[in-house]
Amino acid sequence: MDKIFVTGINGLLGTNLCEDLLNEGYKVKGLVRDKHRFFGNAHENLSLVEGKLFMDFTSALRNIDCVIHIAALTDQSIPDPYEYWKINYNATRKLFQAAIQCGVKRFIFVSTANTMGYGSQKEPGNELKRISHLYKNSFYAKSKLLAEEFMLREEHQIETIIVNPTFMLGANDSKPSSGKIILMCLGKKVLFYPPGGKNFVHVKDVSQGILKCIKSANYGEKYLLANENLTYKDFFRKVNRITNQKPVMVKIPKFILNILGGIGDVLRKFNFKTNLSSVNMKALMVNNYFTNEKSIKALNIKYQPIDKAIIDAVNYFEKTS
Repeated sequence: MDKIFVTGINGLLGTNLCEDLLNEGYKVKGLVRDKHRFFGNAHENLSLVEGKLFMDFTSALRNIDCVIHIAALTDQSIPDPYEYWKINYNATRKLFQAAIQCGVKRFIFVSTANTMGYGSQKEPGNELKRISHLYKNSFYAKSKLLAEEFMLREEHQIETIIVNPTFMLGANDSKPSSGKIILMCLGKKVLFYPPGGKNFVHVKDVSQGILKCIKSANYGEKYLLANENLTYKDFFRKVNRITNQKPVMVKIPKFILNILGGIGDVLRKFNFKTNLSSVNMKALMVNNYFTNEKSIKALNIKYQPIDKAIIDAVNYFEKTS
């Protein structure tokens, strides 16, 4: 498989994956809304296709060996569940069906770890755990799970692999997206942190995992691409150490987060866009931990320390600020 079609090529993962694919000698065709707003580097083996996820992909997928579908609606502030269903399920389904019709050999879907059940440090979540009650109420996670279930029902028609990254960090976060968690630490005298925790992974490790899926993964499988389970307090301590900062750290009480979530729920009923919601606030209070055991054994991924991801992200933001 040497001809790859990638959606979401302008995002954190897409930019890094495109770079790695080209370095490995693949010919890459990337979907962008506007060629003039592409953040990556030009390359003789890279061609850009202008369009949106609801376009006719017949010509774009001609002679393509593998589709890697990254593009998604990830914004947690949107109050209308239909918006998530439209992009994360319906557009994904149409692209998947177009790939089948065009004779594409393999389809790799980039989903989220939150379609699986999280766990604790001692018993972290894995590929066999069903989605948690908390994330059943997340429009984003639920829409991605619906897409997963559809593709796995149809995987007899095309080699289908699903990768489920946790919280990615690293360079080339041009929007920024998940890198906002690092930016919110920089230059602060007082740093507020929630009581929960999550799993963090270097975006380059996720990219390498996808490369492994192109070459050798078993189709019909899901792979958690995850690394270090950290409380928010421990994560922010790492950022502070790496950036030589010593802010006063203050833990946010759970009742404050619950109140904010309730306020957000009311605002959302009036169609206000806000990151505040009961689901989003509760997510900050749980230990959202996962294991990477399956991806290490099956894909032979060698994960980097999350310190390296923080350093790469900080250096990128300093370079581009």
